[in-house]
Amino acid sequence: MAEEKNRADDRELAWEEVRTEHVIRDRWIDLRRSAFRYPDGKIWEPYYNYTRRDYAIVVASDEEGNYLCVRQFRQGIRRVTTEFPAGGLEREGADVFSGSTAEEALKAAKRELREETGYESDQWTYLMRVPANASLSDNYAFLFAAENCRKITEQKLDEMELLQVEKHTAAEIEEMIRREEFPQTDHILAWYLWKNK
Repeated sequence: MAEEKNRADDRELAWEEVRTEHVIRDRWIDLRRSAFRYPDGKIWEPYYNYTRRDYAIVVASDEEGNYLCVRQFRQGIRRVTTEFPAGGLEREGADVFSGSTAEEALKAAKRELREETGYESDQWTYLMRVPANASLSDNYAFLFAAENCRKITEQKLDEMELLQVEKHTAAEIEEMIRREEFPQTDHILAWYLWKNK
């Protein structure tokens, strides 16, 4: 009963897209200017939203129980941050932005951990899939944990990547979060999901 009522309530809340213009559409982003009709019939425009690739985040710990983190410059906030290894799902062609599966995300998570840190793991835990920014974007972050990671190779960074690997204790990560030095919300969510599993 309650579920049926919620679905009816959802229809009373949903917006209807009535017009869309693709402002930028390439292999990195599909930025749109849209018009939406509210349930009461009013039209709201312009509303900007976008599609990007889904991505994976890895809460990775080594055989000593230290957590593998990366430091890199983040253009959006114009500062160097500490965060977990992460990266986009690599796809080609027309389906570059289409919905991803947990299996595809796990493949990306393993690749990103190896490329960004040189580490590998045989112990993986899927934590959850979460919208990256539900207000503006339709892509998802897939959150994983990898335990007992071991160093097997050197970093193999993409041409646009410049990052350093660091190891931190759980207490240090908690302190960085408190001091706003570990500022990405989906990385923080992955951390607390893993610590409170």
